[in-house]
Amino acid sequence: MKFVYLFMFSLVPIFGQITYQGGDGPGKGKHIVFVASDHEYRAEETCPALARILAQHQGFKTTVLFGVDANGHIDAGASDIHGLEALKDADLMVIFARFLDLPDEQMKHIADYVERGGPVVGLRTSSHAFKIPKGKTYSKFDFQYGGKEYEKGFGHQILGNTWVGHYGRNHKQATQIQIVKGQKDNLILRGVGDNALCMAGAYVGIPDDTFTVLTESQPLNGMTKEAEADPKKKPSPSTWTRHYESKDGKKVRVFHSTQGASQDLLDPNYRRLIINGIFWAAGLEDQIKGDAKIDFVGTYHPTRFGFGGEVKEVKPQDLADINSPLMPKK
Repeated sequence: MKFVYLFMFSLVPIFGQITYQGGDGPGKGKHIVFVASDHEYRAEETCPALARILAQHQGFKTTVLFGVDANGHIDAGASDIHGLEALKDADLMVIFARFLDLPDEQMKHIADYVERGGPVVGLRTSSHAFKIPKGKTYSKFDFQYGGKEYEKGFGHQILGNTWVGHYGRNHKQATQIQIVKGQKDNLILRGVGDNALCMAGAYVGIPDDTFTVLTESQPLNGMTKEAEADPKKKPSPSTWTRHYESKDGKKVRVFHSTQGASQDLLDPNYRRLIINGIFWAAGLEDQIKGDAKIDFVGTYHPTRFGFGGEVKEVKPQDLADINSPLMPKK
């Protein structure tokens, strides 16, 4: 029995990444690749937590690629991500990144993925996933890129918004996630209750007529569920679907949430929203079940998000056991 468990959910020992092989479930046969490297919101915790749920409960094969330092330790926000060649055959990319300037040989795999028309799920800072100086091979992915052929870079072209700004006071105003009335029957909202609490502050969301806005963020005057709504702030779009166009003109699915910090996942309604969005982006909307199991796998005690608050000296292989704590305290 122990041997079978390790076969299904063990680490593929490649520098800078972990893979959970998954088992039976609606996602069996699908491979999701998570790209996790941001400086503040603990992508290195959010992404493996989601990857474990999707592998153990839903049957997906999931791979998490981390930004790492020279010693192979997970390094929040690092622009060195090994294993991106996994995107070549991936069925879905989930990206949670901020201001990356990857080496060309790594960045090429992301560029190739969107050129071929791979579906994308973007979380939080992925609106400004790349900060690449002018003159570099992939500078058009920069969040401020000014060229008309790829205006405002990856965030705008793929997810729908580049970095616009905070909406309210981050770290002082939590966010209530409100379902848009006209979308209550949307398959992605199946089983998702209204008024989820996200600890990360709201972002400014600017939709256009290509978006289907599913939820809006209402800033609260405090950091608890009981805090009252800020009367000076109307709700801002926070979760949407859209399509981008691949190199060959194919319309490709995108699901984006302006939230996604490690602590945001503690709210089961928000967690279900993201998992349902992943199913939709992967083309499995007919498999979205409002009562699907979304329990955390292993111990999940997320670190409070913030610059410099990450757990240090953790290597991807420390997360090999699907039931290992996230994150191990050292």
